[in-house]
Amino acid sequence: MNFMENAKIQAENIVKEAYEKAVSQGLLPQAELPKIAVETPKDASNGDWASTVAMQCAKLLRMPPRKIAEALVENMELDGTYFSKVDIAGAGFINFTYNMDWYKNALKTAVLEGENYGKTKLENPEKIMVEFVSANPTGPMHMGNARGGVLGDCLAEVLSWAGHDVTREFYINDAGNQVDKFAHSVEGRYIQIIKGEDAIEFDPSWYQGADIKELAQMLVDAHGDKLLDMSEEERFDTIVGFGLPHNIEKMQRDLARYKITYDVWFRESTLHQSGAVEETVKMLSDAGVTYEKDGALWLRSTAFGAEKDDVLRRANGFYTYFAADIAYHRNKFETRHFDRVINIWGADHHGHVARLQRALDAIGLNGSERLEIVLMQLVRMMQGGEVVRMSKRTGKSLTLSDLLDEIPVDAARFFFNSRAAETQMEFDLDLAVKQDSENPLYYVQYAHARICSVIKSATENGKTLPNIEDVDLTVLTENDEKALIRIIAQLPEEIISAANDRDPSQMNKYGVALAAQFHRFYNSCRVNDAEPAIRDARLMLCKAAAQAIKNVLGMIGVDAPEHM
Repeated sequence: MNFMENAKIQAENIVKEAYEKAVSQGLLPQAELPKIAVETPKDASNGDWASTVAMQCAKLLRMPPRKIAEALVENMELDGTYFSKVDIAGAGFINFTYNMDWYKNALKTAVLEGENYGKTKLENPEKIMVEFVSANPTGPMHMGNARGGVLGDCLAEVLSWAGHDVTREFYINDAGNQVDKFAHSVEGRYIQIIKGEDAIEFDPSWYQGADIKELAQMLVDAHGDKLLDMSEEERFDTIVGFGLPHNIEKMQRDLARYKITYDVWFRESTLHQSGAVEETVKMLSDAGVTYEKDGALWLRSTAFGAEKDDVLRRANGFYTYFAADIAYHRNKFETRHFDRVINIWGADHHGHVARLQRALDAIGLNGSERLEIVLMQLVRMMQGGEVVRMSKRTGKSLTLSDLLDEIPVDAARFFFNSRAAETQMEFDLDLAVKQDSENPLYYVQYAHARICSVIKSATENGKTLPNIEDVDLTVLTENDEKALIRIIAQLPEEIISAANDRDPSQMNKYGVALAAQFHRFYNSCRVNDAEPAIRDARLMLCKAAAQAIKNVLGMIGVDAPEHM
């Protein structure tokens, strides 16, 4: 249950009812009011909710805001609500203050809902696919994949907690030019191993990584020089049939180590094999948005605002990656019936967004509305105040696997999710492994461990943890107690906000704020040596705080340790 939202709705209704009473008494003129503005004030000393309705309606009602506010407050009825008082501040701000019933019920709900606290049930949830990483299976995953993996996984999780039906998907690019290039690259290294470095000139456009050499050596170990006796087509089939599954399996292992599990691994090749790409291109032609030039078939992307048109089918008859991408998204919407698709892409793909959306519009799939692209900026890895680009172990570009050898998985996930996708970030490797409060992950995890220690100490000293139904929660009147309950109560709304904004980094910020408020409460309020009624109520508050922290860390894919 969302007690923040419930209180906000109550405040709106209190204002509406007060307005109707004031009109009936002739204190305010009759008018069609706009939606009542109610928000949390920046300064908590001004109350728990504030309404600017008096300023909103001053012109409409032709009265000073202060006079409107006075008429409204005079006619407000608070009995049976979550508010103890209403004040007027400044030019006409109307401030609402919670009563103890709100605090009691908010805390009680957090404890009783437990591991489900924060989840929203929607009457009509959207069926949403989140596609992320989707790295080419031609080499290891890099830092962009590392950041995109966490952002996509955490976004999928907050969307699920916000009540939607979510599917995580990885798109395997196992067709097209990059696969041909991959086969050529491995073939070149294979020939060099068998016949010597000078036997073939290694094309600079081929993949240069050490992983290509390793695959070539594995082929030599498995087949010796037999591939040299094969036709080019047979040799390429052997290389691709061996190399791609090997790389895909490694990606799956690395992502599993990274605590990312996909619901679907979708192969691009299936779109070509099923005829879906050809069929989709025909639909675009039938829609009148293509033309032929120099033997190729083009999409009129310039009509959609792009700087240049895109080739869909080359003069040699082969379909482009863009054609396959349109067919893939048609499959998402038309075949698998997703209401909404969210892709996590690198910022360098920004020019592709509108072209893909408009192509889907052209075949009646409303891509402009239903396809969302979250563009992710680059990340700089820092250590000792300097940019880190290379792996200490291999001397090559830092990969996801290298990163997870350097720092704990939890630290990688928390830090990569600490900034919104559109924000460039610096990942401080030194800070990520620090065991003190400077490290935000340590700070949040330590708060959870501290709470567990408090509860464990109580039970070890013979104080049975009470049933919350038997505890008088109205004794929690200290400012730091109330502040902790208020921030715990924010969790459902924070999740909804993160989901709606497509910004899971909000959960990191909330987790740090929650931990900070718990530490303030702990430093100002004795727990286990307090008077019994207060002790029991504070133990319930500790239990609720621990659950909220655990749920937040769980959404980020991070452990909540019971001791540190």
